[in-house]
Amino acid sequence: MKLHTSSVAPNPRRVAIFLGEKGIEVPTVEIDLVAKQNFDPDFVALNPLARVPVLELDDGTCIAESVAICRYFEEQQPEPPLFGTGAAGKAIVEMWNRRMEFEVVGNISFAFRHGHPYWEGRIEQVPDFADLCQRTIQERMTWLDGELKDREFIAGDAYSIADITAICGFDLGRVAKIRIPENLANLSRWYAAVAARPAVTATVPSRKK
Repeated sequence: MKLHTSSVAPNPRRVAIFLGEKGIEVPTVEIDLVAKQNFDPDFVALNPLARVPVLELDDGTCIAESVAICRYFEEQQPEPPLFGTGAAGKAIVEMWNRRMEFEVVGNISFAFRHGHPYWEGRIEQVPDFADLCQRTIQERMTWLDGELKDREFIAGDAYSIADITAICGFDLGRVAKIRIPENLANLSRWYAAVAARPAVTATVPSRKK
């Protein structure tokens, strides 16, 4: 088994944090996205969409998409449970993880992709769309601050994949010059607590060197 990944991208980081929380070690193969190694024929053979991460199992099976990879490891090692427990608990974690993907990561990612020089020449950028996403994420942060008023974590009282998804999104936001406003005390409290977790700090690119 080996994990094809990139230490600078948010989705591979989501898997890295998940594995860290589980205490699971997997051999990794670093894919240089700046050098476009993800478009090399050998990698495209693993994932035709040319995206990281990809988990390559011993029998040659390849699992792409970060949440799918995390679900694989949740089944392999259920403790600590990061996708919730019980029918309702699992559904609530799924709901909040999807919300974090669409409302937080989605808007931040599109603001970055359509407004940052890194993507010039890589994709067709739409600056007006970047501006819209910048405005939308400000609204979503206010909404999330209200949701966190009476609970410790995104999906409730237990840390979950939803928190991992959200922290990866907000840290990507720093590249796009998106910051959590200081007046959003609940969201700021949540961010400080999650950012201090060992599995999270271990995956900050600048701290891995």
